[in-house]
Amino acid sequence: MTHVEREIASQPECWRRGIAMAAAHEGHLPRRGERVAVVGCGTSWFVAMAYAGLRERAGHGETDAFAASEFPAGRRYDRVLVVSRSGTTTEVLDLLARLRGGTRTTALLGDPASPAVALVDEPVGLPFADERSVVQTRFATTALAVLRAHLGEDLARAVREAAETVTAPLPLDPATLEQVTFLGRQWTVGLAHEAALKCREAASFWAEAYPAMDYRHGPIAVAAPGRAVWAFGAVPAGLADQVSRTGARFVHSVRDPMADLILAQRLAVALARHRGLAPDAPRHLTRSVILAPGGTP
Repeated sequence: MTHVEREIASQPECWRRGIAMAAAHEGHLPRRGERVAVVGCGTSWFVAMAYAGLRERAGHGETDAFAASEFPAGRRYDRVLVVSRSGTTTEVLDLLARLRGGTRTTALLGDPASPAVALVDEPVGLPFADERSVVQTRFATTALAVLRAHLGEDLARAVREAAETVTAPLPLDPATLEQVTFLGRQWTVGLAHEAALKCREAASFWAEAYPAMDYRHGPIAVAAPGRAVWAFGAVPAGLADQVSRTGARFVHSVRDPMADLILAQRLAVALARHRGLAPDAPRHLTRSVILAPGGTP
């Protein structure tokens, strides 16, 4: 097994550990009523999107999500929550340095000895979910499990379903799949973006992501036989039939969307193997993006 395959398979246990530790960090994570911005890069940004949607839905307060490089400098927040596996990404460290001494900051980090620890008010380490693979899987979902548990969600079902999806048959055949579009609604839009990113990263495969209601406003034009549309969470009325009429395959389940994401991660690895690629060594990527002054790697 590759590193990424082992890390995908370990997610149910990582989630259990993350859920158990959420209560111990009650005072470090966003408090009810705070105005919060959640930031990250790449996969961590998509986790931020998902959590922002969940926190507002739960009535805990106004919550925005930003790529770290796009944080609005003039906007005021009670707290900025950073999600970063490595704690070394240039945009994250630059933002934390700018916020230091002003806005309160919390960070979920895979490496508790990373440079981000010295810049953040309240670091929360998840070293058991850190990864060797460049392609991020279990750290992102474990961070989201911690945050969902902190919002008061009961994730027992999600953990059970995650244990099933690490071995369940894939809903799509990598040998016959030409393209896939992932869809979400509200908090699962972030999961859709993450699923598409996994296919692009691990397999250099054509994958897109959109809000489910917006899919009919143009993107459905690429649907065709040999392609697929995979929806996380609630599905708009009539969408499945419209996709089927294009000849594309429509994929949807009633599982917890975060557990369903594991199937998409596994599809990305299967696509890589089918295409003769090494999912642990994706093209043009490193485990953390560290830029020299002037923005060059």
